[in-house]
Order: sequence, then C-alpha cells, then structure tokens
Amino acid sequence: MKDSSNQNEEELKAKQNRKKVGVTLFFFFILVFFALGSRMFVIAVGKNVKNVNLSKRAEQLYTQTRTLKAKRGTIYDADGEPLAEDTSTYSLYAVLSKSQVGSDHKPLYVVNKKKTAKVLAKYIPLSEKKIYKALTPKNKDTFQVEFGSAGTNISVLTKEKIEEHKLPGINFIQQQARSYPNGMFASNLIGLATPKSDKKTGAQNLVGQMGIEKAFNSELSGENGYRDGQYDVYGYRLPGRKQKERPAQNGDNVYTTIDSHLQNLMETEMSAVQSEVHPASMNAILMEAKTGKIVAVSQRPSFNSSTLKGLNTAWTNNLVQDSFEPGSTMKIFTMSASINSGHYNGDALYESGRYAVDGKIVPDWNQGGWGYITYNKGFALSSNVAMAHLEQQMGAKTWKDYIKRFQFITSTDSGLAGETTGKLQFQYPIEQADTAFGQGIEVTAMQMMRALSGVANNGKMMKPYFISKVTDPSNKKVIKQYKPEVVGHPISADTAKKVRKHMEDVVYKSYGIGGDYKMKGYRVAAKTGTAQVSNGAGGYASGDDSYLYSVAGMLPAKNPKYVMYITMKQPKLTGTKTATQLMAQIFKPVLSRALQSANGGKNETVRTVPETQFRATDVAKKSLTEHDFEASIIGDGNLVSKQSVAAGTKVKGDKRIILLTNGNWTMPRIIGWSKADVQELCKLTGMKLEATGSGYADSQSIAFSKKIKENEVLKVNFE
Repeated sequence: MKDSSNQNEEELKAKQNRKKVGVTLFFFFILVFFALGSRMFVIAVGKNVKNVNLSKRAEQLYTQTRTLKAKRGTIYDADGEPLAEDTSTYSLYAVLSKSQVGSDHKPLYVVNKKKTAKVLAKYIPLSEKKIYKALTPKNKDTFQVEFGSAGTNISVLTKEKIEEHKLPGINFIQQQARSYPNGMFASNLIGLATPKSDKKTGAQNLVGQMGIEKAFNSELSGENGYRDGQYDVYGYRLPGRKQKERPAQNGDNVYTTIDSHLQNLMETEMSAVQSEVHPASMNAILMEAKTGKIVAVSQRPSFNSSTLKGLNTAWTNNLVQDSFEPGSTMKIFTMSASINSGHYNGDALYESGRYAVDGKIVPDWNQGGWGYITYNKGFALSSNVAMAHLEQQMGAKTWKDYIKRFQFITSTDSGLAGETTGKLQFQYPIEQADTAFGQGIEVTAMQMMRALSGVANNGKMMKPYFISKVTDPSNKKVIKQYKPEVVGHPISADTAKKVRKHMEDVVYKSYGIGGDYKMKGYRVAAKTGTAQVSNGAGGYASGDDSYLYSVAGMLPAKNPKYVMYITMKQPKLTGTKTATQLMAQIFKPVLSRALQSANGGKNETVRTVPETQFRATDVAKKSLTEHDFEASIIGDGNLVSKQSVAAGTKVKGDKRIILLTNGNWTMPRIIGWSKADVQELCKLTGMKLEATGSGYADSQSIAFSKKIKENEVLKVNFE
C-alpha cells in the first residue's frame, strides 16, 4: 500500500511540474511574440534598422543608375571645320572558354579559329598566322585573349565590318576617344584630351592635357547625366515606378582663329626646313596686325595628333612656355624707344666694331666693324654697338620704361597652361646695354607678337588671341565672343612708321642683311636676329651651331596686314644655305598666300601647275605649295604616280591638286572639299561616288585613314 501511495504522489508531482513548464513556455512564447511584434511594428513604422533606412536600401537594391555620357565639345578652325572632335573606338577580344553558351544553346566562344583568324587579318594590322597563334594559347583553360595594340583603336566602321561576318566569341569594348583629323596641325596649340577615370563615379571622361583642350576643358567637357530605373531581380522593369533622369549636357564648341589653308602651308614649310637642318627647336607665328588674331602657328618639335608620334619630346607649348633671349629682333624696340623718347639722330656717326661700357666690351657681329657709320646704317647692318649707344643716350631708366611699355616680362593672359613671363637682367650698365640688342632679357614668342603689333599697328598694341568664340552645341548660340583688344600705346603712330621705314632698309638697302626676305609685289619691313644660346651655366654655348636665329616681318610695310615671327634654335647648318635663307623658305610662301587671300588676289592669280609625276613625294608637295597650290597626298609611298591636274595647265584661283603615291592608298578627310575635288579623287582612285546635295562635303562614308579599295562606293553629302 505504501508503495502504491508513493507512486501516486510522484505522478502528481510530475504532472504539476509539466504544468509549470507548460505555463512557463506559454508565457515565454507570449513574451517572445510580443517582443518580435513590437520590433516589427517599430520597423514597419520607422523603416529603420541599426541606422539603416530599409526603404532606401530596398530602393537601392532594385534601382540601377546608368550614366548618360556628355559629348565633349568640338574645336573648329576659322571656317568651321573640326580640328578636334569626339569619336568612339573599340578594343577587340576573343572568348575561348567553351563554357560560354547562350540561352539558345548557341556558342559564345570562338568555334572556327582558322576562319576567325582569316577574317580578322583583313581588318586589324596583324597577320593571320599571329592571330591564329593568339587564338590557340598553350593554357587550354584560357578564358579570353586580346590582340595587343593591333586590337585597339578600332573605328566604328571597321567594327561593323567585322560584325557582318557574325564570328562567335568575337566581342568589342567601346571607348570614348578624341579624333584629330589633321595630324600635325598646330598640335601644341590645339592640345590633347585623353580618357581619365572619375574618382567618384568611376566613369571615364575625356580630359584636356595641354593646349586649348586643357585651357577650355571646363567649357568643352559638359556634364554627364544619369537615368535611374527600378528593376526586379530578373532585370525586368518594375511597373508603376517612375524613372528619374537628368539628361547629359554636352560640352560647348570652341572656334579658333586658325586658317587651315595657311596652317597647312606653314606646317609643310616647317617640316621641310626641319628635315634639312634639324634645329633643336623652331617657332613660326602669323598674326593679323590690326586685330591680334593668330591665323597660323607651328613649332618644332611637335607631334602628330592622330598617331601621337613625337609627343614624348613635344609637351612644351613654345608659344607661351618657352622663354629665350631674342637677339637682334629686340633692336626694333630699342629703335622705337630712342625715336619716341626724342633721343634719336639717325644721321649722327659712331665708331662701329667695339664699344666699352663700364669697362666691359660690347662687340658687333663683325668685330672689325665698318668704320664710322650712321645709326641708320647701323640698324640695317644689325650693329650691337649702335644699339648700346642708343641705350646709353636715352638712359637706363627711359629704356626700362619702354621695356615695360611694350609689356615684356608680363603675362599675355593667353589662358594657356604654364605661361612664363620671362626674365630681365638689368642691374649693371653692361646688362642694361646688352638688353638693347636682345641679350640678358628673356621673352616668349607670344610677348614678341604683342610687342610687334605696337609697331605694325601704328602704336596701337593688340592682345594676340587664337579663340574667336564659344558656342552652345544645342542652339549654336554664342556664349562668349573674343574680339580685338587694345592693350597699350607704347609709341606714337609717327614713331611706328619711322621704325618700319628703318626695317625696310634691312631688306632693300645694298648693305642691309635681310635681302633674302624680298617678295615680288610687296614691300617688306623686317628685322633679322642672331642670339647666342645660354649654356645653362650662366654663360653662352660656343660653336657654329650655338645660335638662335630669328626674323620679324611686317607686310605690306606701309600699312601692315600681317606680322610674322620665326625663330630657329641651333640648326645644323650644312653651308649650302644660310639661316636667313632657310627661314625665308617659311616666311615668303606663307605671307604670300596670306596676302593673296586678304586682297582677294588669289581668285585672280593665274598659276601654272608644275610637273610632279614620278618625283619624290616630299619634293612634289613642296613644289606645289611654292606655286600656291593646296596639295593632298594619297598613300604612304615615296614617289608620285599620278597627279589630278596635268603639268602645264593654267589654273585661275584656288585649286586642290591630288597626288597619288606608289604606296598604300588611305582615305583622306574630305570634309570641306568641293564636289569637284571629291569627284577628282574618285576618278583617280577608282572609287564610285554617290553624292547628295551640292557645295562642300560635310560627311563621308569611308572613314579617315581607312584603306581605299577599287570600285568601293563613297557616299558623300554636300552642303
């Protein structure tokens, strides 16, 4: 009985324990449920967990933002022809992994490697054998391969041609790029824009690195837009959701003052002189005297903007970044100061050859001198001694005042990066005398153009400029206009006229040293210069090739329309031509063409086409430019096989002469060509022209630099 009683008690106790556990669990789950419910309520109302906004997180999860790229503005020449414009290029790659199969079970990898290699060899500069080798790597697990530089910078048209073959596994990556269709063409002034990644967004944008591209980068860049769309996990757009969008604002267009006809001629002549004597550097600038408008500018070393060849040695913009001692062209301003300050007596005599200043000797370039001569003759002979006397007569204070009046050692406010202001050594009497003939003072080419305008423009000094306007790309509205700007009146009109008369003596007097600059039909005012080049150690380099040669010219002398300034540093002269004769090869053809254009004379001049067939390409082009013809070379050969207009033909007005070479023919940039010129090109090369409209070409179906094929159709719209 006792055992039975104990058993009942134990069962009752166990039952009570189970009841307690059950009640405890019940209340525990009630408490947990309440806590979870409260938390869910807080989240539902507040939509925030640990400072994370769930609504925003969900929106971000399903929202995709796409960058809408802004188009970089175009840089144009004075006639509205593009010098730098946006384009797209592509990089080619091939997928080899057989795991890449589409949803339709079709292969997304290279299937037939031999066929693929054969097709690609037609479009990229790589042999079929090398392409096949790239497609069959030793590592069989290679996912994809590229083709080095041969597979980059592929044009839109070439990409489309490759895609027509429908090669599985062949893909392209698009890249934003900048097109410079004219090659070596005021390259350091126009500058360069290259892709650069944005640190915030990771997007690649074109950024100006030098020249106008850098100076006007903010105007040209525009602003990228974006598009926010909401999509589900499968990529389908969620219905009823608004799409946020901010359109891209394309960059503004920049119009330069560059005349392409004159610029091309200048580049041709500069290259010819460079190849002949290989100077360390050269500059040539042509400017309208009355406005300060720069119409052509070239330098060496320079680079080809299309291929970037030569860029590693040509980052400096000589127009504003290179300062140098100008030498005897500075005598223009010494003479101006002496006349304007009332100290000049041109008929007075002085002893040439050598002159002592504070115990130091100022020598003439002819140290034996010419005996006692007048100051007028001394200027024409480029006598240093004459200039030292003039500086002493007017006094250092007056001379320094005129250096300031002509605004040397001050910025030209060009807007170009890295502009230097030059230097002046003016403490001691010998230094003050030296500056009178261009030693001990460093200037930039832009400063020289500004100062020369004061003499050419009858005492009214103009600011040199190379931008005419900036326009809105959407409506072509002018945002900013650049106009002629007077920046000083360093001398009187009467003084300027007298100085130009002395500059004429340099060219036309029997004893003048500038006779090489005489031009048929025009009176030339010019001053030559020869300056020793610094050796970088406080002294001057020695030897026959240690000089900077220069010339400053104004035409016509009586009422100048143009100012031209050329410098040539340390040429390797061979003895067959003087430095003056070499610079005249640039000076005369460019100024002759400019004056003909300004006078409208080019439309009245009758010229005879020279013989160029079977001649060296560079010789033929030079011959045409010397006869004031615009030459277009087709092909990379070294010999001319055909010319578009027969030798001996009399031509009135402007005429483009097309030369075919014995090398591979590639498509020129024909935008701006007349219909007759394009027809002539097609006739020579065997292409078939499909033309719409009339006037001048504003499009071309065959891309610039693409290989020309016989019977290929060229579609061109003329406006």
